[in-house]
Amino acid sequence: MPDNAVKIADITEFNKHSIAILEYMAGRGLNVDDTDYYWSNNLGYRDRLIIPFYYEKRIVGWTSRTILNKKPKYLTEVQPGFVYGLDKQGYNKIFCIVCEGQIDAIHVDGCALGGSEISEQQAMLLNKVNKDIIVVPDRDRAGSKLVEQAIEHNWSVSLPTWSKEVSDINDAVYKYGRLYTLYSIVNEAEGSPLKIRLKAKKWFI
Repeated sequence: MPDNAVKIADITEFNKHSIAILEYMAGRGLNVDDTDYYWSNNLGYRDRLIIPFYYEKRIVGWTSRTILNKKPKYLTEVQPGFVYGLDKQGYNKIFCIVCEGQIDAIHVDGCALGGSEISEQQAMLLNKVNKDIIVVPDRDRAGSKLVEQAIEHNWSVSLPTWSKEVSDINDAVYKYGRLYTLYSIVNEAEGSPLKIRLKAKKWFI
């Protein structure tokens, strides 16, 4: 983890930087108890929300997302082929929802690829969870490539009938709430390659 990173839930003395992080979380519908969010007051990280990566209950990496309009948006340290959220795919789950970003995955207790492509190692790890996999791409051109890869792996794809301004799961949660977002993803999951491609023509922005 970055130097001096602390769990946000454990912060007792707040400053303007940590308060700004909490305001960002509230704006994106993120709750302190969703996961172990971290924050560091070190220069270079004080404007970033830090999300740890767990594997078998151990922290094996992290990503940090800036709350400002600057680049790079993300700073990430993790081994190649990692899939975020695998530890949460317990025996009581029927579906494993796979998306691109970690914040999207947090909203639906799913998994995140950390990008718009599926590596062979990621595909192997996801197949090991022994669930019905539903891929939900971001609503942009890069997401269309993810759809084709999902079809190649014989996974389902969900392209819900969300409003045009909704570009990803986080936007959907902000507009519709978590429960309806999750319902719409599962309810509109499609396994037929032909039907997926027909929906994709209308779905991508």
